[in-house]
Amino acid sequence: MLTGQRGGVLRRGNFRKASGWSNAVAAIGLPGLHFHDLRHTGNTLAAQDGVSLAALKARMRHDSVRAAMIYQHAAAEADQKIANMLDQRMREARDDARDQG
Repeated sequence: MLTGQRGGVLRRGNFRKASGWSNAVAAIGLPGLHFHDLRHTGNTLAAQDGVSLAALKARMRHDSVRAAMIYQHAAAEADQKIANMLDQRMREARDDARDQG
């Protein structure tokens, strides 16, 4: 949980102002970045690293399997892209070997 200068909990309504969010994201060159984007990115990376559905649910504090499956789906798409890239590289290596042989 994030807290403000006086120790109070930052709520949705006061987070942007109290945290200086707009200035922070402008300083790093990402003025359209939302705080929730960080949560989504973290959960997607966790899913891509093989974190279980149960662990994702606990991390997100969700009871719904459906919510956690969003991140698992992203991981499956990434797996397919990696497999396609590896397949392409192997085909190219095979073709290069044939051309040299």
